[in-house]
Amino acid sequence: MKSGFLALALTLSLFAQTRQAFEAVSIHENPGPWRKMVDYSASGSRLMLGGWRIGDLIQEAYGLKPYQVILPPETINAVFDIAAKADGDAERSKAEFRPLLQTMLEERFHLKFHREQREIPVYAMVIGKGGPKFQQSDPDQPAKSLGGVYGRNQSVEFQQGTMEDLAHRIPMALFTDRPVINHTGLTGKYTVKLVATPEFRINNNPQPDDIRVFDAIQQQLGLKLEPRKESMEVLVVDHVEIPSGN
Repeated sequence: MKSGFLALALTLSLFAQTRQAFEAVSIHENPGPWRKMVDYSASGSRLMLGGWRIGDLIQEAYGLKPYQVILPPETINAVFDIAAKADGDAERSKAEFRPLLQTMLEERFHLKFHREQREIPVYAMVIGKGGPKFQQSDPDQPAKSLGGVYGRNQSVEFQQGTMEDLAHRIPMALFTDRPVINHTGLTGKYTVKLVATPEFRINNNPQPDDIRVFDAIQQQLGLKLEPRKESMEVLVVDHVEIPSGN
């Protein structure tokens, strides 16, 4: 029995040593109406997050896409500003801040979750019949990511971008009703420009010159969006609370 207690104590001690947490965290609810949304700023061991919702924090902490986090219907849609300081002064990457954010969510937001496999409706982004209509970026070109408004239309454009970048940005810019998953098999860095009418405009007040993203992506980029269901692991939030400000 004594050896069992020693083993448990050693396990808890090792857990405490490997568990990473911020030295100090300040969390305040941002009432608006003016605020930066999902603003991320890091300097050395300091991290500033402005205008983050609970779902945004979970996605960042665990390196997930929005469709991989399932929040309960009653989750309060509050917006937070967070200032945090890790130990020391050394520069930290996003990946190095993530374990600390996980601990913050557990301790301050009392986050509890489980993981499970679910079938999620998606749009699979695949290569169209005629092949891609865009080129790889010149290695000497700087990386660039832009978004624009052209009358009723919005654009997604970049240099030195990947197909994962394109798949991530299409739902954000054009408001598709499903996430877009990259299945092109293309692994390079490309120069791309896609212009289409956001889905909410087409659904609410369509105009003759509107162009849906499903047509635009074929005509302009030689790609297709195919509706599918895909099984993937998701993080299901069982419990989360709004922390008291400090």
